Amino acid sequence: MPKKILVVDDEPDILKVLVARLKEHGFETVTAANGEEALLQAAAHKPNLIILDIMMPVMDGTEAAQRLKENPRTRDIPIIFLSALQTKTEEASDGGEVGDNIILAKPFDINVLLAKIRERTSGY
Repeated sequence: MPKKILVVDDEPDILKVLVARLKEHGFETVTAANGEEALLQAAAHKPNLIILDIMMPVMDGTEAAQRLKENPRTRDIPIIFLSALQTKTEEASDGGEVGDNIILAKPFDINVLLAKIRERTSGY
């Protein structure tokens, strides 16, 4: 059974690219355009992992992640943040991980993202 990934980004082009690349690698995808939609989609679809943009309208990724972690139904879903706030230099220096969170810089390297996804979904 393919792993399901919720992809959350307010930029339609990024959503389209991510969905296409993830499907190429055998993942099922669900999308949302902001943090509020992400909460609804996560509760409805219980994905194996969430790829979450940080800077979005309505509700940003940081608040969405906090609410996801507060909800017993979604708290254990791993999150990978994609952000223009993180630089490639910062990503390289900390390996893309800050605490328990993975934060990858935009533009992202699809191979690095796929490796992090596999790492975080191996327990499912």
